[in-house]
Amino acid sequence: MEFVPNTRDDIDSWNEVLLVYNSALKEIGTKLEILNDEFQHVHKYNPIEHIKTRIKSPESIVKKLKKHGYESTVQNMVKYVNDIAGIRVICSFTSDIYQIAEMLINQNDIKVVSVKDYILNPKPSGYKSYHLIVTVPIFLSDRVVDTKVEIQIRTVAMDFWASLEHKIQYKFEGNAPEHIKRELAVCAQMVSELDGKMLSLNEEVQELVIRQKLEKESERKKEKQKTE
Repeated sequence: MEFVPNTRDDIDSWNEVLLVYNSALKEIGTKLEILNDEFQHVHKYNPIEHIKTRIKSPESIVKKLKKHGYESTVQNMVKYVNDIAGIRVICSFTSDIYQIAEMLINQNDIKVVSVKDYILNPKPSGYKSYHLIVTVPIFLSDRVVDTKVEIQIRTVAMDFWASLEHKIQYKFEGNAPEHIKRELAVCAQMVSELDGKMLSLNEEVQELVIRQKLEKESERKKEKQKTE
């Protein structure tokens, strides 16, 4: 069942919204932590560097509603704003991004609302990230509600660029000078190249580790055969 606030009182409704969306962030956060722990157990490697969560401020929500021509009500917030609850997952490598997304999507209680792959299709600014809007069931005392969460998955390098770009756009109220935009686009390309090189380096390291392990096993077998 889609989440609809139980009360008509705006303050109580907003408090209920906070309760439900914070619960949704906890649910997704726990799922990610379990997947990360399992990955460490099976592969001896953690794909997730860190996780950030946030609840969108009432001011930002109202601004978004007005932008799309909706009245500023709690009901409209829940119905039309998909990113009230947001979670950002920071990874080491681009390959980790798709693995994490796939592992989440494959969970039975997760329903995918939309997917936007800004890694394969970057924004004109150079922004790269993998965005999912999903719903997760929240079990309240009297009902179960499907609650929307926006999940952004990106590398450390992508997150650094996005954070800097956001600060610059905020200072210029979204109208940064053209030469600044060009420099940001150049930096975005550098970030993309860095991610590619780091991924190639990591793959080479993994191959060397496997090769060394096989060589050691082969040497042990030879030594064992000599003693027999």
